[in-house]
Amino acid sequence: MTLRVLSVASEAVPLIKTGGLADVVGALPGALAPHDVEITTLLPGYPAVMAAIGKPRTLHTWPALLGEPARLVAGKIDGQPLLVLDAPPYFTRGGGPYADPSGRDWGDNWRRFAALGRAAADLAGGIVKGRRYDLVHAHDWQAAMTLAYLRFAPVAGSSPLPGVMTIHNMAFQGWSGAETFAGLGLPREAWSMHGVEYHGGVGALKAGMEAASAITTVSPSYAAEIRDPQFGMGLEGIVVSRGERVHGILNGIDVREWNPNGDLRLAARFTARRLDKRAANTRAIESEFGLDAADGPLFVVVSRLTWQKGMDVLLQVLDHLVGLGGRLALLGSGDAALEAGFHAAAARHPGRVAVRTGYDEALAHRMQAGGDAILIPSRFEPCGLTQLYGLAYGCVPVVARTGGLADTVIDANVAALQAGVATGIQFDGVTPNALTAAISRTVALFRQPELWRQLQRNGMAGDFSWARSGKAYADLYARLVEEVR
Repeated sequence: MTLRVLSVASEAVPLIKTGGLADVVGALPGALAPHDVEITTLLPGYPAVMAAIGKPRTLHTWPALLGEPARLVAGKIDGQPLLVLDAPPYFTRGGGPYADPSGRDWGDNWRRFAALGRAAADLAGGIVKGRRYDLVHAHDWQAAMTLAYLRFAPVAGSSPLPGVMTIHNMAFQGWSGAETFAGLGLPREAWSMHGVEYHGGVGALKAGMEAASAITTVSPSYAAEIRDPQFGMGLEGIVVSRGERVHGILNGIDVREWNPNGDLRLAARFTARRLDKRAANTRAIESEFGLDAADGPLFVVVSRLTWQKGMDVLLQVLDHLVGLGGRLALLGSGDAALEAGFHAAAARHPGRVAVRTGYDEALAHRMQAGGDAILIPSRFEPCGLTQLYGLAYGCVPVVARTGGLADTVIDANVAALQAGVATGIQFDGVTPNALTAAISRTVALFRQPELWRQLQRNGMAGDFSWARSGKAYADLYARLVEEVR
């Protein structure tokens, strides 16, 4: 029998994306379909989403959803079922999904995404005739209130449903002041230590974790790390208390979209057997970024420029990278001081360091295909997809040993090199000394061509698809549904 799952999220490719969350949410319906699971995705009706779905069919109308009119409309996303909460007062705005055009978070984000959760709980409770779901899957804090509403304020007469809370990044928790509780439409008993109250205010992610039948993270290592205060961000106590209800399921990637042998964005397509063709992509990136041709490695970075991503440490070691004969092409945006620092480094090292501010999906593909190594010095990384793209494209990952980076990259230590299984370079501790040493190791390996090609081939031979992870989610769903039957 087909399992019907309502997946609630604030973004999903190809409609709206700010990071890896969108890739995962967009990939899950296709990944679960072979396991007899039908996933319907519910998204906010941002302008880009409404434009993409054209003239949708209205399924339900709320005269006042937490105070504003809204309607539920149906569409498709890559051929899979899609529902959209069309609520212009909440979502028809300039800027991005979470922030205004100046980059400041919208002050009413707590209400905007609580409305998404209320709508999801109503839908799961059967307000639309003929729409039945067996389980609800909430992604990150923006969808977490769904599970709180199902627990404390379900649709009258509805049956209990199991809920999965997936944490893509514990750092973002959706906290708001105590005064916001009155606007949520929750009963008084929800204001408790095991409800939505958190440090004297409302904690959306915390509420979802408390109400969930199971908590998942996007890698096994991150599931273990968030039990520790360094990574748990104040919520480690809940993680520990949930015990075996916390699972780490590694993300996959869309291997149709990220396939160097079929990627039409590239200057030249290639395979692990024809790595010689890859050189044309390196020359193309050098030309596009205005970098000098050289015999040293071309490092690339595709990242948000933030403290979490270790970009401040990378900035400190750029002179060392250039001194070893390396070059850097960077694509990203974020902290204004970091952006300025990288532009200053590019001015200091013309032809050796180049920066593009912003994000460009096609350019990201070309950089993975043309870069020799991709730098990912994250202080914490729940899963990370960038290193998986690098492995698939023969762009050797240089990563901090944390979270999903540790789970997916095999360090080129002596034993791994001798066994012929190494796929990248790992290092401990995001410090200038540690990153300097990792870059030095990378350059030394690059200067041994046959060894370097073996690293590339090993990485490209990996299975980065959703096949294994899709089955893990399907098995978890089935167990949770069985528990309530």
